[in-house]
Amino acid sequence: MIGCFASEYPSISHTFIRREVTALRARGLEIRTFAVRRPAHDAPLGEADRREESQTSYLQPPGFATTLAAHARTFVAAPTRYFQALGLALRNRPPGARAALRALFWFAEAGILADSLRLAGVTHLHVHFAHVAGDVARLACFLTGIPWSLMLHGTADYEYPAVLTLGDKVRAARFTACASHFVRAQALRTVPPELWKRVIVLRCGVSLPAEPARRTGGEPVRIVCVGRLSPEKGHPGLLDALARLRRVTPAPRVAFVGDGSLRAALESRARELGLADTVEFLGARPEPEVMSLLAGADLFVLPSLMEGLPVVLIEAMSLGLPVVAPRVAGIPELIADEREGLLFTPSDWDELRARLERLLADPELRARLGAAGRARVTQEFAIERAVEPLWKRLSGDDH
Repeated sequence: MIGCFASEYPSISHTFIRREVTALRARGLEIRTFAVRRPAHDAPLGEADRREESQTSYLQPPGFATTLAAHARTFVAAPTRYFQALGLALRNRPPGARAALRALFWFAEAGILADSLRLAGVTHLHVHFAHVAGDVARLACFLTGIPWSLMLHGTADYEYPAVLTLGDKVRAARFTACASHFVRAQALRTVPPELWKRVIVLRCGVSLPAEPARRTGGEPVRIVCVGRLSPEKGHPGLLDALARLRRVTPAPRVAFVGDGSLRAALESRARELGLADTVEFLGARPEPEVMSLLAGADLFVLPSLMEGLPVVLIEAMSLGLPVVAPRVAGIPELIADEREGLLFTPSDWDELRARLERLLADPELRARLGAAGRARVTQEFAIERAVEPLWKRLSGDDH
């Protein structure tokens, strides 16, 4: 029995985890899913995600009796390990009283997870993301002696506070998988060279449509941008670039898909720039609806200031959608400029404008880049192929 653990599962931001679980099950592995918390009751999840939710074990809300019983069983099973794990939780954390209190909460959750893993007969735990899930899983697996592996995806895994204990988690895990070579490089910074061979690149896969989406070729051109409306995603810069597309007529229609702390400010900025008639903010949408919006678009744009290797970019390319994205982190591993898409210098909004303007004016270039992007995704990121290295390791067939 293989366990899969994340801070939140399922999640509209991390549908790649569900695809991975489904693909591993299709290859014959028995997978049991666990998460710290369930998705919000009003989260726009699709049917596949809701089915996963009904089958997932959650640590929160804990409940006093449940926590006490789980910790009692865990203590009886290994008293020495229990106190060693408590010491580990209190030592390996950021400084400060608040971090100490958080470490105690994580230890409490780790006791529940350890008990759940033992009762379920889990023999290996695969964990997505280093922060929170990685901290809780490390303690739970220390308590039980169950081996575990870690999957790193992006900035949240190698920035503060996760980076303070990332090296400890990489040492403790049987192996650490990284979504891109850039993410792997950040993990290698935290451990000595003799451990580098245990840190591998493992791509997040997408379900490849049988056929690319067919473009209508009509006007105005439809642009889609998908992502959290948060500072690192660079949406204000995209609005500025769109406002400078003065020579393009008719003006493109742009849909922002996603929600977050900047939504109100972005909507206000769009009005200030005179974009209210051509830009719409659709909020967070279920995965099937996002894919439908992508399939109906002519162009995908990603303005991010920092990324790992965004799965939504791979999804757009899988549909044959031409893309514009920044030269940042793992993105150049996916896109060669002028071949599978157009890249721009992060935060250079004038260059982004020029890239958009070029694509808007050239349908043949859009078609060529879209076809090449889909071929690139087919080669390395189709879920059936991307999941194979993980399947081999989890099934013991990696020698």
